[in-house]
Amino acid sequence: MAKKVVAAIKTGSGKGFAKVIRMQKSEKTGSYAFEEDIIATEKVKEYFARKK
Repeated sequence: MAKKVVAAIKTGSGKGFAKVIRMQKSEKTGSYAFEEDIIATEKVKEYFARKK
């Protein structure tokens, strides 16, 4: 399924977007969770700069 999303991003009007993946550690259990989003390429630095 991920291949379809990435392929759609690379064609046509999707070139202005990026798929970003952020890893977050749970304070409760210590395990890691991954958050995936598709955002505009201009906002990638802002996305990783903010804390959740």
